[in-house]
Amino acid sequence: MDTPAHEIASYQVRDPEELARNLAKLTEETGRAVAAMVGPRERGEAKMLMATETAQAWKTLAQIAERWSADPARMVEAQSALATKYMDLWSGTLRRLSGEQARPSIEPAPSDKRFNHPDWEDHPLFDFIKQAYLLMTEWVERMVDNTEGIDDHTRHKAQFYIRQLTAALAPTNFIFTNPELMRETLEHNGENLVNGMRMLAEDIEKGNGELKLRQSDDSQFGVGKNLAMTPGKVVFQNDLMQLIQYAPATDKVLKRPLMIVPPWINKFYILDLNQDKSFIRWAVEQGHTVFTISWVNPDQNMAAKSFADYVKEGPMTALDVIKEITGESKVNAIGYCVGGTLLSVTLAYMAAIKDRRIASATLLTTQVDFTFAGDLLVFVDEEQVAALEEEMERTGYLAGSRMATAFNMLRANDLIWPYVINNYLKGRQPFPFDLLYWNADATRMPAANHSYYLRNCYLENRLSAGELAIDGKKLDLSKVKTPIFNLATREDHIAPAKSVYFGSKCFGGPVDFVLAGSGHIAGVINPPARNKYQYWTGPAPWTNDADYDTWIGAAETTAGSWWPYWQSWIEDHNDKRAAARAPGSKTHPPIEDAPGAYVKVKA
Repeated sequence: MDTPAHEIASYQVRDPEELARNLAKLTEETGRAVAAMVGPRERGEAKMLMATETAQAWKTLAQIAERWSADPARMVEAQSALATKYMDLWSGTLRRLSGEQARPSIEPAPSDKRFNHPDWEDHPLFDFIKQAYLLMTEWVERMVDNTEGIDDHTRHKAQFYIRQLTAALAPTNFIFTNPELMRETLEHNGENLVNGMRMLAEDIEKGNGELKLRQSDDSQFGVGKNLAMTPGKVVFQNDLMQLIQYAPATDKVLKRPLMIVPPWINKFYILDLNQDKSFIRWAVEQGHTVFTISWVNPDQNMAAKSFADYVKEGPMTALDVIKEITGESKVNAIGYCVGGTLLSVTLAYMAAIKDRRIASATLLTTQVDFTFAGDLLVFVDEEQVAALEEEMERTGYLAGSRMATAFNMLRANDLIWPYVINNYLKGRQPFPFDLLYWNADATRMPAANHSYYLRNCYLENRLSAGELAIDGKKLDLSKVKTPIFNLATREDHIAPAKSVYFGSKCFGGPVDFVLAGSGHIAGVINPPARNKYQYWTGPAPWTNDADYDTWIGAAETTAGSWWPYWQSWIEDHNDKRAAARAPGSKTHPPIEDAPGAYVKVKA
């Protein structure tokens, strides 16, 4: 279809003089951004941005190119196929420019929101750019898929890096190939670019030479101000953690206390975002006496803290404190993500020493067998782990920004490029979003603990094989007879649902596998009052990984949150009640108000 005259007019300069002034300002702000990036490197305070990751990507893709160059006949055939598609696209574009209708050569996937602006379809030039990009993306992805003579890990890495590269080179990320950005720039005479470059400089300065991508308006949030607000007290602390006990909200409480082990690679308040989205507050209102571990944000002085230290000084110590405060010898426990992996290791250790204080365990998006660990496996091979270990040996820890960047890369088209466009090209402050504020509130990881975790879980998968030990005690998950509530989320990109399902086979006791809708965070933090998503329940999981799809086919779907179903599961195991318990005791008096000091330390 032809582009109407009023649409063409929208691509005209409004005020040439104002545009010229803003371009001059843009040059100044660009200089500031460059200085913010170069300065820390000249002072030796920062290395080249993403240098290790970039080198790894090019090395992997070079192996793909080498394989194809060794077979010229196949290469020519593949290139001819692409050329044919481009000729078809060019022919269709010429017909559209002549006023005729033409069927698209390719269309974006329904889930791809990058090309929503109507000009991507209505304007022949931008439609051509869009389709040319999609055809090239499809072609290079197929080239990687069809590469012969490479191992599965190299192919997986190449597929991942190609997705990152094509996402970065999308025409939506550049002013002159994105109709929406062109309109924005011309309408505001380039002022959006000045504002965007100013924010870019600020974000590089905040990252001390590396881009600290803003995903939310940080000025609207504060831990202990409008996040992590459930009333409670810190009742114990050591080098690794503070233990928070929350104030009761009911006259009677479940006799068994609830201990939560959050991930040490994130801050615990994802479970206590705000009054409407707090699992902790909801659990207190259901009658649980909730204790939550708040991990320290470690520095170089914690470099030697090991995985075993996290077990013994974390949940094992918390169990001692909980028993002293409540008088109860048994607790219900929850572990989230790698906190669930840590809890599983703790259960295996407790089974080895005949400690039965954990009566039930809930694992939220937790992996214990890493065979199907998904795209995070891209970052884990001997070469990359050794490079990380060398870096951590110098600093004593892994910077929180490294892990945050890796997680964002798993969903680059959702968590990176939309914010690059909105912030730095449209020049707009992002909306205040509590979940993304938490996502950016990174925490460091001590060298010894993180190295152990990467090698023994992701790289060698030794936990599921029963090859780990703590204090000489063999860790055998099959000896864990504790009832397990094992929750996966269907769209999880960090702990894939199939991986969580497959890990169910490792435990020796009853496992109730539940699948929630949405992803790693939204699928877990899904309060019943919001009436969002759904969850699936079914028979006990089978031992063969191929049975995951079979399980889904046989599962029963229930609309809404899985939280009430979990509460029923807890009470089915023990619903005895006791008088409500105030935080602390004579032996462990309250130290400070929740959420405590540890969670407020910035990386």
